[in-house]
Amino acid sequence: MKRALLVIDVQNEYFTGKMPVTYPMGSLSNIMQAMHAATERGIPVYLIRHTAIQAGAQVFLENSPGWQIVPAILNEKHDKIIEKNLPGSFTGTELEQLLRSNGTDTVTVCGYMTQMCCDTTARQALHLGFAVEFLSDATGTLDVSNSAGSVCAKDLHNAILVTQAMLSSKVVAVRDWMKSL
Repeated sequence: MKRALLVIDVQNEYFTGKMPVTYPMGSLSNIMQAMHAATERGIPVYLIRHTAIQAGAQVFLENSPGWQIVPAILNEKHDKIIEKNLPGSFTGTELEQLLRSNGTDTVTVCGYMTQMCCDTTARQALHLGFAVEFLSDATGTLDVSNSAGSVCAKDLHNAILVTQAMLSSKVVAVRDWMKSL
C-alpha cells in the first residue's frame, strides 16, 4: 500500500471567518497529528486549497484572510499545495496525475468540510480506482441551515461517516490510522 495524505481546505475561513467548524472538537489537532505521522513515515502530504471563482462568492476569495491556509498547517512539512475551485480535489487539478506518478494507490482524507469537499474527494478517489481512508476525527463541519432544512454539525458529520463506510472508504480515527502505518 502506497499512501498519500490529502489535507483538504484547512483554511482560515473555517476558524476566523464566516464558516467556523464546530464538530468534532479537536479536529485541527488531529489533522496535525496525521500530518506528523505521515511525514515521519515518508507518506507524501498534499495541502488542498479552495479558491472561489463563482460570481458573487462571499468566502474563499483569493488572497483574502479567509482563503489563507491556517498558519500551523502551512508551517508543517508538506509536499505540495494543490489549488482547486470546486468541492472535489481531483476536478480541474493535477492531483490524479501527481498521485499516479508517485505510484500512490491509497489516499487518506482529512480536512474540511466533512460533507462537502472531503466527501466529494473521497468519492472521486474511489471512482478513479484509489483505496480511500477517511479520518473520522480529522474532518469537521458546522451546523447547516438552508431552504432544504437544517441539521446540526454532529448529525451531519456522523451521517457522512456512515455513508462513507458503506462503500467508499475505510473510516478510521487518527489514533487507529497511525497504528496501522
